[in-house]
Amino acid sequence: MRVDASDYIGQMVEVRVDRPLGSLHPEFDFVYSINYGFVPGTRAADGEELDAYVLGPGEPLTEFVGRCIAVVHRFDDDDDKLVVVPDGRQFSDDEIRRSTQFQERYFTSGIRRT
Repeated sequence: MRVDASDYIGQMVEVRVDRPLGSLHPEFDFVYSINYGFVPGTRAADGEELDAYVLGPGEPLTEFVGRCIAVVHRFDDDDDKLVVVPDGRQFSDDEIRRSTQFQERYFTSGIRRT
């Protein structure tokens, strides 16, 4: 069943990190400056598992449980991304944009909080 990424805002989320901080993208020439993964058992609009940026932890991870504080909504791609952080932490829209710029620079996107 496909999910709406916005439904996760405010929820605790388990992320399986398949591209840890410092890893090289498997096809394109960039390094992940944050941990990046997916929510197991979900299907996003693009048919793949729902992706998530993990902001906050400064070390490479394999899994993470945190709170979804926002969604990076892509206007030109059907692949929204959750923004998951340690419970109790907050990040401004500008901080989210800076943290995800390594990948989001290739897309037109906005940040959803509700």
